[in-house]
Amino acid sequence: MKIVIAPDSFKECLSAKAVANAIAKGWKNVLPETDIVILPMADGGEGTLAAMIDATKGELHTLTVTGPLGTPIEARFGVLGNSSTAVVEMAEASGLEKVPSELRNPLKATTYGTGELIRSALDRGVNEIIVALGGSATNDGGAGMMAALGVRFLNDQGQDIGYLIDDFHQLAAIDVSQMDIRLKNTKFITACDVDNPLTGVSGASAVFGPQKGATLEMVDTLDQRLTRYADVLENSLRKKIRQVPGAGAAGGMAAALIAFMDSELKPGIEIVIKATGLHEHLRNADLVITGEGRIDSQTLNGKTPVGVARHAKAFNLPVIALGGSVSNELKLLREAGIDVALSVVNSPCTLATALETGEANLQQMGETLAAFYGIAR
Repeated sequence: MKIVIAPDSFKECLSAKAVANAIAKGWKNVLPETDIVILPMADGGEGTLAAMIDATKGELHTLTVTGPLGTPIEARFGVLGNSSTAVVEMAEASGLEKVPSELRNPLKATTYGTGELIRSALDRGVNEIIVALGGSATNDGGAGMMAALGVRFLNDQGQDIGYLIDDFHQLAAIDVSQMDIRLKNTKFITACDVDNPLTGVSGASAVFGPQKGATLEMVDTLDQRLTRYADVLENSLRKKIRQVPGAGAAGGMAAALIAFMDSELKPGIEIVIKATGLHEHLRNADLVITGEGRIDSQTLNGKTPVGVARHAKAFNLPVIALGGSVSNELKLLREAGIDVALSVVNSPCTLATALETGEANLQQMGETLAAFYGIAR
C-alpha cells in the first residue's frame, strides 16, 4: 500500500513539510508497513521556496540583501535538485512580514532585494528562475528589482531618479543599456495566482495597496505612478503590459517580469506540482492526503488541495483534505476532486490553542485515518 501526503503549510502554525511529517508519523503508528511519499506543496505564495527545495532535495542559499525599507536583511533563495533551476520567493526579500505594521508605506517600499536574490541566483549559473509572488510589502512595479539588475530610471533631463515609486512622477525614460545581460539567456517563470492588471480600479494599487498600509489618498498616488511607469515602459520597451491579466500581482512585480524578462505567468500550484514530480508518485499510489490551514471557498481558487486533487483524479485516486478549519461547502469541494475534507481540531478551542496543538492534532488525525483505512480495506 502506498499513500502520497502532499499538503500546503498551515499558516502561522507549521510548514508544509512539518504538516506532512506529522500526518505520516500518526499513520505509521497504526499501519507501519505503508509506503508513504512525503511531498510538501505550496501554491506559489509564501512557502513555495521551502516546499520546492524539500521536495527536490535542493540547496538553500542565504545572503544579506536590501529589505523593503532599504535596510539590510537576511534572505534566501534556492537551487533545485537539478542544479539548473533557481527559486526566488519575493516575500523573502520584499515581503510584508519584513515591515512592522506602523512603518508600512508602499510609496517608500522597494523590491531591490528581490533583484539581488535574482542576481545571486544568476551567479550560480542557473538557466531557469522561478519567481514566486505573494505577500509583498511593495507596490513599485518591480522597479527596485530591475534597478538591482542594472536598469536605470530617468527624468526628462536624463538624470537617474532612483527606483522608489514615490519619485516616478518624474519618470520619462528607462535605460536598459546596463541591464544584466544574463537575463536574456535565462528562462523566467512567474508563479502568479491573480489576474489583476497593473493599473485601474482592479489594479495593484486599488486592490492590494490597502493591505500594505496605503491610505485612500496613497492608493490614488500609487496608481498614478504606476500609470506613468506603464506609459514609459510601453514607449521604451515597446511592450504593452498595463492590462495584461496578472501584471498587477505583488504590487506590479509581475509587470516587470513580463516586460523585462519575457516571463511566463503560471498558476503557482502547477509550477510546484511539476517541480516536485507529483505525477510520478501518483501513478502507483492508493490514496492521497493533502490540506492547508483553512479549507473553504478560497481553496477552489488555485489553492494547493484542489490542485493536488485535480491531478490525483487523473489517476482515479481517493483524496482526503485536512485543515485547521473546514467550511460547509463540501459539495463544491467534492466536485473539485476532494472526496473528504476534515478538520484536525478535535475540540472547541481558541485560535492560539489550535496553532499550539497543530502538530499533535495532525498526528492524531493521521492515526485516525490509518485506522479507518485499515477497517475499510
